[in-house]
Amino acid sequence: MILNKKIWAFIPARAGSKSIKDKNIKNFCGKPLIFYTFKVLEKVKVDRVIFSTDSTKYIKIAKKFFDFEEHLRSKKNSRNLSTDLEVFQEFIHLKLRQNQSLPEFFLHLRPTTPFRKPDIVNKAINKFMKIQKKYSALRSISKLSNTGFRTVIIKKKILHSMYDNNPNLDKLNIARQNFLNTFIANGYVDIVKTKTLLKNFIHGNRVYPFLTEDFNSDIDTFDDFKNFETILKSNVYFRKYFLHSRNRNKS
Repeated sequence: MILNKKIWAFIPARAGSKSIKDKNIKNFCGKPLIFYTFKVLEKVKVDRVIFSTDSTKYIKIAKKFFDFEEHLRSKKNSRNLSTDLEVFQEFIHLKLRQNQSLPEFFLHLRPTTPFRKPDIVNKAINKFMKIQKKYSALRSISKLSNTGFRTVIIKKKILHSMYDNNPNLDKLNIARQNFLNTFIANGYVDIVKTKTLLKNFIHGNRVYPFLTEDFNSDIDTFDDFKNFETILKSNVYFRKYFLHSRNRNKS
């Protein structure tokens, strides 16, 4: 196996979607949803862009906006329960069978998280390149406004603390400052290693936390689309960067 000191962007976008049909190409402020991830890559420092999908229709639409290497994935890895790891591994093993070189790193960008700034993505890449020997991956995170230690679950119609499975919830009523800060992975930017993927892990056990301050979330429902469109139109930066763009094959 030949690994070169490069980073390839990897954009997964299968046609099937349980929540919204053809979510990845659904119209979002006049553009298909996948456009917004491709647009960011115009100013991101990667050596190659891989578009992984099970749909030739998706490939045709995406080519209106960007040049990329297509990965037409198998039906096996295009199901609702297919994992990111399985998709990555299918692509990697394809390259290995073709005796082609692979990058040392993949920039993992999901189309369902459309709001990104190129300088933030480049900052993540530059940071990870400096520290990558100490870490197995990089994941972007957002700080939760309320600590995750206060979350509860329902067991036999009784509330229990998610943290220690305790039905006594009085201890959750103490001041917020007494709890540790908690964070959630937000999909803004992930960087993974080919070697880790080949070991059957996508992130590994030494993941660098890359904190982002921008609005981050995943589009999954029709309400999400409506809310995100409102945010896009009201945000000066995103409105200028995304909504004033044209297809690459038009003057």
